[in-house]
Amino acid sequence: MPRIIKTVQLQPKPERLLNVAAYARVSSGKDAMLHSLSAQVSFYSCMIQNHKGWNYVGVYSDEAITGTKEARENFQRLLNDCRNGKIDLVITKSISRFARNTVTLLKTVRELKELGVDVYFEEQNIHTISAEGELMLTVLASYAQEESLSVSENCKWKIRKNFENGISNTFSLYGYEKIDGKIVINESEAQVVRYIFSLYLSGIGTTKISKILKNENISSPCGSSWSAAALRETLKNEKYTGNMMLQKYYSKDHLSKRTLKNNGVLPKYYAEDTHPAIISQSDFDKVQILFAKRTKDTIFKRYDYDFKSIVFCGCCGWRYRRKKNYKKYVWRCGNSCNNGKDACAAKQIPEDILYALAKDINGDIEKITILPNNEVRFVLSDKTEILKHWMQPSRAESWTDEMKLEASRASGERSKNYADRNKN
Repeated sequence: MPRIIKTVQLQPKPERLLNVAAYARVSSGKDAMLHSLSAQVSFYSCMIQNHKGWNYVGVYSDEAITGTKEARENFQRLLNDCRNGKIDLVITKSISRFARNTVTLLKTVRELKELGVDVYFEEQNIHTISAEGELMLTVLASYAQEESLSVSENCKWKIRKNFENGISNTFSLYGYEKIDGKIVINESEAQVVRYIFSLYLSGIGTTKISKILKNENISSPCGSSWSAAALRETLKNEKYTGNMMLQKYYSKDHLSKRTLKNNGVLPKYYAEDTHPAIISQSDFDKVQILFAKRTKDTIFKRYDYDFKSIVFCGCCGWRYRRKKNYKKYVWRCGNSCNNGKDACAAKQIPEDILYALAKDINGDIEKITILPNNEVRFVLSDKTEILKHWMQPSRAESWTDEMKLEASRASGERSKNYADRNKN
């Protein structure tokens, strides 16, 4: 009997709709750019919704955020939705719109590829899910990063040329406002600034000034109470004299955009009469002299509190501890205290010597390192390092009359106790 073979007709499975989203970004807050962003959002919304086989998820957009930064709110929201399986395809205009940092770009694309998410760059006509996609991306992303560097360097050059000519690129300061492009005094805020300076010149410290302003319901620029730190910044700001110190800070690189304090890496420029003065130069100078005097008089006034957690051993890296030695305080390596001289042979330093060394330093001390050969390294808050040498006092010199009396008394008691034991 012949075998019967039948043809089975399979019904084709309906194609699953692709969940599609778009990403758009502009790196400037100008009206023209924001209009461009709006146009991009509108274009992608229509394109995705009108495409057969695509399911519209949304358009993710970031305003006025550089492509070298990863902390873009909607960009991160897009990635999270991809991780949660909500998106199959991401469309974006170009590589530079997605990310200008090559490392960030490749890292992101690879993660999305592992999740099965394709990224399509319209301008370069690249699908990352394809075999040749990553190779092309590596090359083109490098160009995008170099473009970002070039733009950044051009901006830096312009800014620094302005500094050389005594022109500030931005100006925003409590007590002033801009009207028709000109810096003018905001009189209501300027009165507060003058009041702060007058209180300080009268001998009142920043902590007490803070309390006075709070009691008088005078708010800080951000709307909260004035802090002592904010008051110090105000009192040290030379802009209130009508002059400006330019290039106090600089950007480390175009990728991180990290701003660092300029401690001599680049030249600074002091521009005079750039705007109206709120405080006279003579009053400002008096405040700075008073600041220096008060800092010198009060720094390390309370040994235990002020030295605590900032004194370190230059041999093993452990913190130094405050110890009492015959009613005289010294600072010793914590490692040596806990584990003996075999663990760390670093010397102790008398507290009065440490105080004397610190008192001669003008500035906020951030870290103290006790080094071998009787040397102490001070690191200030602006990262300036100061090296000082100290002399080890002889045992005879280090003993005060009080200490000698105490030792004599203790010796007498020991002798008496010994004699009493022998009698018994």
